[in-house]
Amino acid sequence: MTRAVALVDDDEDLRRATAQLLTLGGFEVTAFADAVEALGAIGRSFAGPVVTDVRMPRMSGIELFRTLRDRDADLPVILMTGHGDVAMAVDALKGGAWDFLEKPFNPDVLLAAVERASTARALVLENRRLREAADSGPAAAILGEAPAIRRLRELVPVIADAQLDIVVEGETGVGKRLLARTIHRAGKRARHRFTAIDCATVPAQIVERELFARGGAIARGDRGTLFLDRIDLASPELARRLALLAESRMVALDLRDPDPVDIRIIATMPDGGRNAVNDALYHRLAGVPLRVPPLRERRGDIPILFAHHAERAAADHRRPLPRFGDLPHRLAARDWPGNVRELANQAERLVLGIDADPDGSQPADAAPLPARLDQFERAAIVEAVQASGGEIAAAIDRLGVPRKTFYYRTKRLGIDLKALRETTRSSGG
Repeated sequence: MTRAVALVDDDEDLRRATAQLLTLGGFEVTAFADAVEALGAIGRSFAGPVVTDVRMPRMSGIELFRTLRDRDADLPVILMTGHGDVAMAVDALKGGAWDFLEKPFNPDVLLAAVERASTARALVLENRRLREAADSGPAAAILGEAPAIRRLRELVPVIADAQLDIVVEGETGVGKRLLARTIHRAGKRARHRFTAIDCATVPAQIVERELFARGGAIARGDRGTLFLDRIDLASPELARRLALLAESRMVALDLRDPDPVDIRIIATMPDGGRNAVNDALYHRLAGVPLRVPPLRERRGDIPILFAHHAERAAADHRRPLPRFGDLPHRLAARDWPGNVRELANQAERLVLGIDADPDGSQPADAAPLPARLDQFERAAIVEAVQASGGEIAAAIDRLGVPRKTFYYRTKRLGIDLKALRETTRSSGG
């Protein structure tokens, strides 16, 4: 799959060579010889990052970056600098530029930077699409593109005003309550109460007195939705009474003249919880059985969900959204036993700077600028040595730096070349 990238460089030969490199790397390149020309074509909907030279006539790459930042602060801009422009590029990095590469740069380093920026841009645009879709109806709150999730979104408007009760099955944290609320909000019952009852915590002695009595909690929810969480943990008395409610839609059954109640029931239970639910209760409630899959069954949705919850946390706490790079895609390799709830908590902790990267490193934006640059340089050197099979001379060629500079920087960064070579060779990489 090709991905978009804009390339801005007034040097025709360098522009052509860089465009060829990016094309071979799987990117669809739109090249510009002038920053003013690029400004006319790059807007908020541009699908990829911008790679620009710094020194250009009419408008510099720094000016281009600042104008694009004002137009779209989430558009990644990578600056290509000569040696004399490094201080200027560092200032731009502080101001929100994605990255800078000092000429002459290693082709692999450029491709890696563009790859990370492209991933981040795709997540930003997907998040915007989801926010825009949210204005089109409640079902858009169910995020994700996995087939099972798309099917749930399609069903919401179909079943929102149906008279059938619903049982939602799924592991903890997958969003069963969110689905129930979404169904409630999508239909005519949205104007009335969403009454939630945790079946695991209802004492038997209050079932009739407070829940099913005239004027009780269920009667007050008339014309709304009754949400029954964990019906597999309902006491026998509560299960019996819920089955009667599902069948008769009446409360205050102990009185001579019971009260009718118009209420839609949505109940939840965990995956595999069917055997713990009374048959009479289950068959009365499961007019529409639904299941919300766990994250490990829809790993492709994890980056989208992470980006959404990180952005929401940043807005809630009035903090800048950190630059996560490829972290959302690395998170997709985890199983997430707590599902969306666990993922949302992780995103919030990262936004607040409480947690390190789940892989063990400090969040890039939580570190001072020199530490971020050292982290980037250390990763580039280690990757080059590993990609060269432990051959240091080949790694130096890959990085495109003088031999003395390479050894100086590895010593300054505390990289044990001997151990790195041995580890690389023993692993066959």
